[in-house]
Amino acid sequence: MLDQPRGAEILAAVSKLLRETLMPQLPANAAFQARVAANAIDLVAREINFGEAAESETLVRLRTLLGHDGSLQELETDLSGRIRRGELDLQSDGLAEHLWLTTLDKMKIDQPAYASYRRTIEARAGQQQPRKED
Repeated sequence: MLDQPRGAEILAAVSKLLRETLMPQLPANAAFQARVAANAIDLVAREINFGEAAESETLVRLRTLLGHDGSLQELETDLSGRIRRGELDLQSDGLAEHLWLTTLDKMKIDQPAYASYRRTIEARAGQQQPRKED
């Protein structure tokens, strides 16, 4: 077992320090650069918190959709090729849902405050049981 705090918690503390303590004391250009750094730190923390689960769920969906095993990269390459060749399209069983969930997982890590993402998560929560990370 790892000691506390863990990586994502340390990153959150550094981000908070940048935003709440350092940025208000810095000249405008340096404050902007500190905000960019804080945003990057926040993204890495979200990747630590959610990335492994998102990739694992994507792998399960791809194995089901494609009917074979492989690495995430191999399966994504296979999926892309099948779509390009017209073997799969949005009417193919499970494809639209896989693409939608993959997009939501990426938004959760990259841009969780994006208004359309938030509305979609709220709408989905009203329609079904929310996924554990939503």
